[in-house]
Amino acid sequence: MKKRQNKIIERIQTVGFVSIEDLARDFDVTPQTIRRDLNQLSSQGLLRRYHGGAGLSTSVENIGYSARQILCLEDKIRIARKVADRIPPKASIFINIGTTTEEIAKELVKKEGLRVITNNLNVALILSRNQDIEIFMAGGVVRNRDCGITGHATLDFISQFRADFCIIGISGIAKNGDLLDFDYREVRVAKAIIANSEKVILAADHTKFGRNAMVRLGHLSDIDELFTDNLPPKEIVKLLKEHEVKLYTA
Repeated sequence: MKKRQNKIIERIQTVGFVSIEDLARDFDVTPQTIRRDLNQLSSQGLLRRYHGGAGLSTSVENIGYSARQILCLEDKIRIARKVADRIPPKASIFINIGTTTEEIAKELVKKEGLRVITNNLNVALILSRNQDIEIFMAGGVVRNRDCGITGHATLDFISQFRADFCIIGISGIAKNGDLLDFDYREVRVAKAIIANSEKVILAADHTKFGRNAMVRLGHLSDIDELFTDNLPPKEIVKLLKEHEVKLYTA
């Protein structure tokens, strides 16, 4: 069922709206089965239910943290392994808020001599299992829903460092290459992280392409490398080539 539900989400993010009849026919299941899928996904905030079908969730509020933790988890793990292979020992790294960056931290914990600056309490806890990794934890306001840290104190802290790499996540990537998110305070911190990094790595699974959100973080031209699980849409691939952004698919 999880696989079918993931495919339903992908379809909605591609076309915007799907009917129960079309989904039942395409997946060769009953309309009642599709209704149960849609109701469950709607309760998790992954889509919005309408009469006769379902559409995109709101652009002003992100999917719940617990739902994001399991959404496309296998894809995120593959991305995480690929990113970790890219990071050399004894590197300095910014890591920001997100479930994908948390999966990357689980892979980076195997590395030696890293110096990590983060505004994600979950990332700090994961990496603290390795005594050879030094962690610099940003101060600021802790978001209860995901243990992310934002605010003026966070910005002041980030500005004190210059790192070899930054690893960031994103909520959506528009067709024109805009990088989009939901919380402007989180976006301000992410911008500071990008500005203070030698190499900018964006990690995003395939569901982020074409997804809408209300706050603009930047553009694909602001990053150096994109790590994802599948080949992005043609428009995105073209933009990556135009701006000489390296693409890695897991």
